[in-house]
Amino acid sequence: MKKYIKVLIGACISLQTFTACDKSFLEEEVLSSYSPSTLTDPAGFEASLIGLYNHQSTLYTMSDAQGWISVWQVGTDITWATQPQGIELPYVNYATLTPLDGAARDAWRWAYIMVNNTNVIIKNIENPAVTGLTDDQKAKINAEARFFRGFAYNFLATAFGRVPLVTEPLSTPKTDFVRAPLEQVNALIEADLLFAAANLPEIRDAKEVAARANKYMVHQLLAEAYLRMGKNPEAEAQADNVINSGKFSLVKNRYGVKANQPGDPFSDMFIYGNQRRYQGNTEGIWVMEAENPRNVPGGMTNNPQQRRNWQASYHSRRGMLAADSLGGRGIGRMRLNNFVLYGLYDANDMRNSKYNIRRDFYYNDPTYVDYKKKVPYTGPDTLFIINPYITKWGHFDPQDVFGFGMWKDFILMRLGETYLLKAEAQFKQGKMGEAAASINVLRERAHAPLVTAADITLDFILDERVRELIGEENRRLTLMRTGTLVDRAKRLNGNPPVNPIVGLSQTHLLMPIPRNEIDLNKDAVLEQNPGY
Repeated sequence: MKKYIKVLIGACISLQTFTACDKSFLEEEVLSSYSPSTLTDPAGFEASLIGLYNHQSTLYTMSDAQGWISVWQVGTDITWATQPQGIELPYVNYATLTPLDGAARDAWRWAYIMVNNTNVIIKNIENPAVTGLTDDQKAKINAEARFFRGFAYNFLATAFGRVPLVTEPLSTPKTDFVRAPLEQVNALIEADLLFAAANLPEIRDAKEVAARANKYMVHQLLAEAYLRMGKNPEAEAQADNVINSGKFSLVKNRYGVKANQPGDPFSDMFIYGNQRRYQGNTEGIWVMEAENPRNVPGGMTNNPQQRRNWQASYHSRRGMLAADSLGGRGIGRMRLNNFVLYGLYDANDMRNSKYNIRRDFYYNDPTYVDYKKKVPYTGPDTLFIINPYITKWGHFDPQDVFGFGMWKDFILMRLGETYLLKAEAQFKQGKMGEAAASINVLRERAHAPLVTAADITLDFILDERVRELIGEENRRLTLMRTGTLVDRAKRLNGNPPVNPIVGLSQTHLLMPIPRNEIDLNKDAVLEQNPGY
């Protein structure tokens, strides 16, 4: 019985309660006996909502499969897989991507646990018997849960296409799931997010609520979802809801904890201590806050691997030590490809500055004979030891130089992407001049040459997303959403000296439905995606 409860579409996964002083504050607790009827009071609903943020964070912090971050970046148009060791391998050698894939299994399970947890809240808050809450309070709780359900289903629709629709809490095993038409999945996403946008609060600056859902997070997600659905005027309108709100502005001036040190405004946004809205990040729409568990028990779920995946293993070079100035210790699971490093940026583009992409290294071990001399950029070391890397995920803990985990905030949505979503919506409506104007807002900030209507293509917009969002966006989902994964990966990923992309085809615009879900679904046919 418990096996079914654990595996089938996240069935019967409970919501969690937490206390700020407890070491298990952000640790998931599964109670298979959980019943939706136990949510009756404000404290219970609040604890359950906090559980949604806990579960949301696990999408980014998985470390038992250390290559989870690379799954969403390698085998696309921007990185080479230089040190793949496990879960990411089928996303380079696509011939080995099967329904037994671990990443597809974990993505599916993560999303349906979220769906079930949100369904519990929605079912209970809509129960007329619930008292002690005003109608406005009930609507806000409902909206917060529906935002996360909309997020989960948009993730599923992008990754898998048609998926089972589950809108009631599951308290017993269910073995007759069927995949709903994509139109029905999209309709639920749209309804949930429109309700959330109407009932969630404005973005708030107070520290204790700054990380909670706000209506602009919903507008941003709706813009992306509408683009996937082909509702381009609606997508543009949702992006405008953010841009024209007066709540956000692009970071154009130095600020924050290192404002008096060498750097630039773009790099300032990704420095620990600068990322949150109340720390000066005026373009942050959704910042998932994190704290070092050494200092704040429960400050992070699991051990995020972003730094280790993205940053070079420079410490493996004799004469080099892991250092704060170099962003801490990486292991170089992936490397920016030649398209990104040598063909993407215009001269003087701030996003390609030495503060945003580190290209030069100097021996920093004072006991080494060539201390302070420049490390030569030659030979096989350039693949993953002294290769250029983005600095967005730099993090160094002097108490833990090895640095298995990374304790740094996650900027999940910001205004820079809003302009790109708007430009894509405008392009798809044939509004080339308007799309150029939207992109030029970002290029002006970056001191890059401005573009005209004649420059605007979907390819150019996707290029600009790399320049602005590399290391932030889920690149695989972006290319799957736009149907461009196969063309761009084959055309732009070059010929890497290790782990070239093999077997990529139109099949891989969707992930495989996990085989275990199909096998356990004994009372109905859960169809597999074509080609798997």
